Amino acid sequence: MKLALFSTLFAAASAFQALPAAAPRASTSLRVNELEIGVTDPLGVFDPLGWLETQPEAFERRRAVERKHGRISMVAVVGMLVHNAGIELPGSMTLDGSVKFSDISDGFTGLFEVPAFGLAQILLGTGLMELVTWPASDYSGDYGTGYLGQTLEGEELKFKLDMELNQGRAAMLGIFGAMIQEGIQGQTLAEHIADGGKILIPGLF
Repeated sequence: MKLALFSTLFAAASAFQALPAAAPRASTSLRVNELEIGVTDPLGVFDPLGWLETQPEAFERRRAVERKHGRISMVAVVGMLVHNAGIELPGSMTLDGSVKFSDISDGFTGLFEVPAFGLAQILLGTGLMELVTWPASDYSGDYGTGYLGQTLEGEELKFKLDMELNQGRAAMLGIFGAMIQEGIQGQTLAEHIADGGKILIPGLF
């Protein structure tokens, strides 16, 4: 989970988009028009830099990057909440028991407390997933897992994909904001709340 927090440092959501001027491109594996996914109210088509018109050939890759970073960020948000709730994996990170999972600090600073061999295993596992299990070259975003074992079609499929993309966008902003807050204040979310800090609207919640 802490790695997911670190991963979002390098994640950039570069496409909040659809391309009305280009010919629609349907994903054969997802059976939907990718150019219509994520175009929802109130923003609709959001392309402040005009890349959809000037660089339409880059749309497919940018959508894939946006989707994957959104998924990573959603996992990161869940991980942050779990760790800040005091829930830790049992056992030790090292064979000799010198470093327990509970010894690692919450928040992104915990990354620097993970033993070097542990970091190497994390990077190796991530690399294998990126190259083999969920290859970056597969832009479809469909890794054969389905939706909780279900095969969705039509409007229901589009609704779920819209929801995934928009929640991923919110998670990217959320985890980035949480990391900035932690870096500025020097407090994790749990420490911030315990110290009387607000989490939604300052002065109200």
